[in-house]
Amino acid sequence: MFDQLKNLKNLKDLKDKVEDVAEAHGGKISDGLEKVGHFIDDKTGGKHSDKIDTAVDKAQDYIGKLGDQKH
Repeated sequence: MFDQLKNLKNLKDLKDKVEDVAEAHGGKISDGLEKVGHFIDDKTGGKHSDKIDTAVDKAQDYIGKLGDQKH
């Protein structure tokens, strides 16, 4: 039982660290996601541009929300 509580604390610590990184480096992460999206789009010949753009936008929104949670 105590191991489960310790795991919950570890998960909370991990969540806090992820939020800190998102807050401090959200712009860089967002830029990286954009570059990866363009790379994948190029490699697939633009066949899935709409889906790639949607996925990148959702990931960028999520990173922004994580960073905002620290405020």
